[in-house]
Amino acid sequence: MKDILVTFLERFTDYPFLVKLNGKEYKIGEGTPEFTVKFNKSIPKTKLLTSTSLALGEAYMDKDLEIEGDLYYALDHFLGQLGKFSTDENALKKIMHSSVSKKNQEKEVTSHYDIGNDFYRLWLDETMSYSCGYFRHPDDTLYQAQVNKVDYILEKLNLKEGMTLLDIGCGWGFLLIEAAKKYKIKGVGITLSHEQCKEFERRIEEEGLQDQLKVELMDYRDLPKSGYTFDRVVSVGMVEHVGRANYQLFNDCVKAVLKDGGTFLLHFISALKEHAGDPWIKKYIFPGGTVPSLREMVSCMAEDDFHIMDIENLRLHYNKTLLCWADNFHRHMEEEKKMFDERFLRMWDLYLNACAATFHNGIIDIHQIVATKGINNDYPMVRWY
Repeated sequence: MKDILVTFLERFTDYPFLVKLNGKEYKIGEGTPEFTVKFNKSIPKTKLLTSTSLALGEAYMDKDLEIEGDLYYALDHFLGQLGKFSTDENALKKIMHSSVSKKNQEKEVTSHYDIGNDFYRLWLDETMSYSCGYFRHPDDTLYQAQVNKVDYILEKLNLKEGMTLLDIGCGWGFLLIEAAKKYKIKGVGITLSHEQCKEFERRIEEEGLQDQLKVELMDYRDLPKSGYTFDRVVSVGMVEHVGRANYQLFNDCVKAVLKDGGTFLLHFISALKEHAGDPWIKKYIFPGGTVPSLREMVSCMAEDDFHIMDIENLRLHYNKTLLCWADNFHRHMEEEKKMFDERFLRMWDLYLNACAATFHNGIIDIHQIVATKGINNDYPMVRWY
């Protein structure tokens, strides 16, 4: 009699694969198997039905599940079928729908971004950019792609010397540093990560930009009462952390500090349709993280009189960025083993490769929206960048 796990896996037939379990082999789907999954322990049906994602993800972390061959290749041929995963949202309420209070969101953000700058430094590039790169040429390095990305964003913002720029979710500060050096702007970065704030402050001093830049530990919800106003606002990879209930509030807060006619660039992971998210990612990687759909973000912007000038999808650039990160992660494994246990490292490896696969399969996209607050007839008429 077939194990219940094998029976469950028989729903995933888009690409044939081989399952090894209890000394037996089972072929799923028609044709030559694309990859092989070895189960060192079966997974109960209740776990698979409560959350296929959690069940398989935790099995991989615990070495109850192993991929024979290339992890990314297997995930790329499997994760296009996420729609066939089971998720019991009622049983997963705490994971799927966490509080959007300031206190809880600070805790969620720091749980990911305060793992340690030394860890991130190992597998990010020298700019410490933790967002999608922009590969102008096929042979661009990760570093060049991140420099390209920042240049591209700054060009889209149509900056002029002396302008003020706010970066919401500023990370380790590379974008603002480049803006200050190349465009002579004055900028403020806000983040909830203490580690990022500390490193950004160090970089500002190192670059001698104390008169132009500053970074603050601040929740975006505190912007309207901050007394700040800006000519330009940018946010890269941050709105995914605010929660679906707060998308409109996030845009309202941008509107409150952006001058009339000012430009807002929003760079974010997006989905075709609204969904609650992936349980494994929400439990282990980005607690509280929710991916907006493009249409709901555009709708929120319309409520604040943001006139959209441009929308661009950089999905395949993020696939390539993540594969670069995964490669760097593997190359520094010996150093990482001194920082974390095997379960954490298998989790992180799965995270980077699974995200690369979901971008490749169009499960998620990455969009840049450029908008002006009200009408701005001086904004360039053509895509000059």
